[in-house]
Amino acid sequence: MSRVLVLNCGSSSVKWRRYDGDRVLDQGTVERVGEPGGGPADHTSAVRQILAGQDLSVLAAVGHRVVHGGRTFTEPVVVDDAVLAAIRDLVPLAPLHNPANLAGIEVAREMLPDVPQVAVFDTAFHHTLPEAAATYAIDRDTADRYAIRRYGFHGTSHAYVSRRAAELLGRPYEQLNTITLHLGNGASACAVADGRSVATSMGMTPLEGLVMGTRSGDLDPAVIFHLRREGGLSVDEIDDLLNHRSGLLGLTGVNDMREVLQHRAAGDQAAELAFDVYCRRITGYVGAYYALLGRVDAIAFTAGVGEHAAPVRAAALAGLDRLGITVDPARNAGKGDRVISPEGAEVTVCVIRTDEEREIARQARAVVEAG
Repeated sequence: MSRVLVLNCGSSSVKWRRYDGDRVLDQGTVERVGEPGGGPADHTSAVRQILAGQDLSVLAAVGHRVVHGGRTFTEPVVVDDAVLAAIRDLVPLAPLHNPANLAGIEVAREMLPDVPQVAVFDTAFHHTLPEAAATYAIDRDTADRYAIRRYGFHGTSHAYVSRRAAELLGRPYEQLNTITLHLGNGASACAVADGRSVATSMGMTPLEGLVMGTRSGDLDPAVIFHLRREGGLSVDEIDDLLNHRSGLLGLTGVNDMREVLQHRAAGDQAAELAFDVYCRRITGYVGAYYALLGRVDAIAFTAGVGEHAAPVRAAALAGLDRLGITVDPARNAGKGDRVISPEGAEVTVCVIRTDEEREIARQARAVVEAG
């Protein structure tokens, strides 16, 4: 049996896809989960609705995206009661996501008791981070007590895209140094050396790093103290500000890069500034990761913004010619998985459509087949 059902429970949606080997049999998305006047009341109801409408015969496994595996889970695992309890213990590190992931697993275990449930963790790909990359310079006892370290996220996307980049270049994955740029409403950069994540921009939570749709990304921690002391904002209000009212939304009033680009083209100065802040942050990470890797073979753009926003790709890599990084305007304006750097460029720049569900299916199938 090679059929795998993938459930990807986000904070307000559930994506699902059913595979037979590499072939997609069926797929869909349930939107606005838990939103007033929206779709299903919660993730439990959404997953029940999905499973009730599926042909669930001859399933080899159900693969589940789980956002945070902490230091406990460094590879995909078949879920049992102990695994479920351990994922639940990690909820404080991902309070918006792990509960939704748990709901999907619990419903699938109940409705498909004889089918292996496999948890695939966003953080697992980054377990290869060197300690120097994962460690924050704070008191060690405090960090250990509260599990404070860099975990990284979007791991399934970075794994899939870096592997596809090797295929696109016709190079062995284990011999390629790649910088992957997952640019969506959430955004992160990753340096991949010889198939291993060695640096990534998101940290203990998905707040750190690049500018995102509603998240600030990198920020002086003292801003939080200032808002508390001088502005009188509560911890929850600051959390809401940085996670839900910052990034592109905070700078322009919209969190969709397509709208930002439209406003910029119309001469909106706030959109122009937001675009510059967004791209400048990416440029800085590319330069830093180039220095860490020592040699870069490929840079891969992916996710909604990375795949579709040609101006972002061009601006983010502008001025890096001396590093062998250039973008060909005509190729950049194209469509689909492709190389967008000039012929013979030292560093191959490419656009690759991410496919987290396919990567989850691949990993789930491998775990079950390994026994």
